[in-house]
This record gives sequence, C-alpha cells and structure tokens, in this order.
Amino acid sequence: MSSELRLKKLRGSGGYVMATVTDEQQMKGNLGGPDLFLAPIGRLDAEKITKHFCNTCEKEFEGPPKIEFENPNEEVAENLILAERGQYICNSCNASIAEYRDFKKQDEAGEVGSAKPLEPQVQNIQPQTAPQQVTEPAAVQETVTKPGPMTTVTSIEGKTVFDESANKIGTAKQVGIDSTQSMVLVITKEDGTEGSVPWSNIKKIGEVVLLGKPQETSQPGKCSNCGFGNKEGSKFCEECGNKI
Repeated sequence: MSSELRLKKLRGSGGYVMATVTDEQQMKGNLGGPDLFLAPIGRLDAEKITKHFCNTCEKEFEGPPKIEFENPNEEVAENLILAERGQYICNSCNASIAEYRDFKKQDEAGEVGSAKPLEPQVQNIQPQTAPQQVTEPAAVQETVTKPGPMTTVTSIEGKTVFDESANKIGTAKQVGIDSTQSMVLVITKEDGTEGSVPWSNIKKIGEVVLLGKPQETSQPGKCSNCGFGNKEGSKFCEECGNKI
C-alpha cells in the first residue's frame, strides 16, 4: 500500500480540517460514503493540518486547531482499554470541531468481552400487551433485555437482525462508534454490503436482534434535509452540508 501523503478534507461534527494523511489513515476515516471523518483517525500531528473550519464561527482559519487529549487507560470492556480520548478545538471560539476515542486490546489475539457498566443496572423490557399486526420471530419471545452498556459485545455478533416488521435485513457484525461518537451496530446486509444501525433503534436482543422505529421526537441537531443526527449546536449537517 502506498504511503504517499495526500491533502484531504476530514470532517467532524463541528467543522472540518484540511490535512495531509496516509492511505491507511484515509481508510480509517472512510465510513462508507464519499467523505472522510476525523473521529476514526484519532489524533493527527498538528504540522500535518493546514487549515480548519469551525461551524460555530462559520469561518475557515489557517493552520491547525487546538488539540487537547488525555490518556485515561480505562478498561471499558473485558480486553478493551480506552487508551486516549481527545478533541480538536477552534482557536477562535473554543468550540469542538471533532472528538475521538482510541481503544486498544490488552491481548491482541483475544476477543472483546462484556462492556463495563455505565449505569447501575439494565432494566428488563416487559412484554407488550397490545395486539400486534406482525408476529415477532419466536426466538424473540424469550427473555430479552433492552440493549445497554452491560450488553455483552461479542454476544450480539452473528445474530440475525430483523426490522420492526419482522423482515430479515442482515446479520450483526460488530458494535462500533460512528462519526458523532454514538454507538452503532454494524451489520452485513442481505446483499452482502455493510451498513450500520443506531444503537437506539435496537428494541430487543434475544436469539435474534429486533429493531423498531425510533420515536418521533424533536432531536437537536437533526438535519431537516437528510435526517442525519448531528451534534447539538452544529450549524451545518456533516452528512449533506445543509444548514441546520
């Protein structure tokens, strides 16, 4: 693979930077669309950044933004350490342009296990009593829990994923983080391509994964043009560029 540096636009939830990156960094920043994102790449050398744009200031600046980071080395799951977290900050108004997380395995050959609890406990979902037009797959009728921080990361991999109408849409591949630092479920679709589902759309996990329609609530940062959920306070959609 070529190690040639190329000048690229790398987007964040609060703006973007122009930086020279390697092919490997480009691959990390590519989430499946035409744009490249800062969050999956992590911390860049400041001297590699030529410009940055802040959505709050609505202005482009020469040179790199401020880069602040810390190394908590916090165990967030079995065999998974949060080695570094940081953000790119506008030099003018101190608004966040992008955030990132860098995770590392303690044992590279081992599997990632149960996530550490972020809340005291996970509440069980009570079976619905209202009649449903579509019958859920029999496996989902078993004991299920609402997906939460204590859900075993590896236990969801390989499970069949059904939508709210009990139509099979693919197979769970892995749990990941999108460009807005939100948890998503990466799936392999029926046509063999890869896609992702917001973690909030998962309603039940049993022998299969059952999705549901998200509640129609007013979501700060949601783009009226494409529906993408941007970070609260963003003035432009990082997906389509539409002004919010």
